[in-house]
Amino acid sequence: MYLSELALKNFRNYEDVELSFSPKINVLIGENAQGKTNLLEAIYVLAMTRSHRTSSERELLTFKKENATIRGTIERKLGKLKLELILSKKGKKAKINHLEQARLSQYVGQMNVILFAPEDLALVKGAPAVRRRFIDMEFGQIDPHYLHNLSQYRTILKQRNKYLKQLQSKKAADLVLLDVLSDQLAAFGAEIIARRLKFLDKLERYAQEIQNNITQTKENLSFEYEASISEVSEKSVDELYGALRQSFADNSKKEIFQGTTLYGPHRDDVRFLINMRNVQTYGSQGQQRTTALSVKLAEIELMKEETGEYPILLLDDVLSELDGDRQTHLLKTIQDKVQTFLTTPSLSEITRQLIDDPKIFRIAQGKVELQKSN
Repeated sequence: MYLSELALKNFRNYEDVELSFSPKINVLIGENAQGKTNLLEAIYVLAMTRSHRTSSERELLTFKKENATIRGTIERKLGKLKLELILSKKGKKAKINHLEQARLSQYVGQMNVILFAPEDLALVKGAPAVRRRFIDMEFGQIDPHYLHNLSQYRTILKQRNKYLKQLQSKKAADLVLLDVLSDQLAAFGAEIIARRLKFLDKLERYAQEIQNNITQTKENLSFEYEASISEVSEKSVDELYGALRQSFADNSKKEIFQGTTLYGPHRDDVRFLINMRNVQTYGSQGQQRTTALSVKLAEIELMKEETGEYPILLLDDVLSELDGDRQTHLLKTIQDKVQTFLTTPSLSEITRQLIDDPKIFRIAQGKVELQKSN
């Protein structure tokens, strides 16, 4: 899958622009605040119908304009696809091959994109909730059963926490209801953990290979799932269910005292290890950045395995966060595999020579100029 053409009208600082892209690597060069990230954002919005930078539709419109239009041509295995998204202060309209879609859910999924920006380094450096969110969002796109179990789990978790607070404040005393909620939560929680382990096992294999390529086999990357209950690896769904039920039973007084659920996948974490050392604690800044990249690139490979097509990769100013060697191996890793858009203030001659036939665009004040690659 790749984006061959893109047209923007009144989107951010682009009043009217039409572009054709390479199915390989497209480099967007320009100073800050000229529109590089806005162009990546437009591609993301075309795919997802929403921005990763703002929840306000008005911010996406050129100043004093009432609406904006993003049009794209997608080349897929099954043929060409025309996508169009019209944004206004009143809402959105989405079209596939010129036919307006009744629901945005019918539109999303026609074009798959993965975005990686410097702030995504929080995947390694941030709190456990950041990593849980990554797992839930990315795996939820691939596996609808995971998304269903997660939705059910969150609903019951909310009910259970509310009841624990009632027990804590003596407004309730029925432990039978708590047991029923615990049983339901354990059932969905076991399914979530089992699917997470399966997902992470596949993701780890891809990430290990990518990390080895980027670091010339100097760094072995591995994942470690940290569960709030006892050891979970190689356990069946039934065994995970039993372990969760036992944790709830053994710690009911503690949970009532604190008024919250202390065990389950909503409390779990993933550790990233390089040569068996925790990257978050002991890794250098460069290692943390490379690990985050490897995980995101592994996500691409996993999506290819599950859907049959590579998504489109958006790299927003990540080259500046990596040293020369890591830049080189990153570009070699993605070359000829997936259509890539990368933004950068400048591209060194050495790095430019390592990219086979890139398409280079220079961006200044919302104007895009195609440059020769050599």
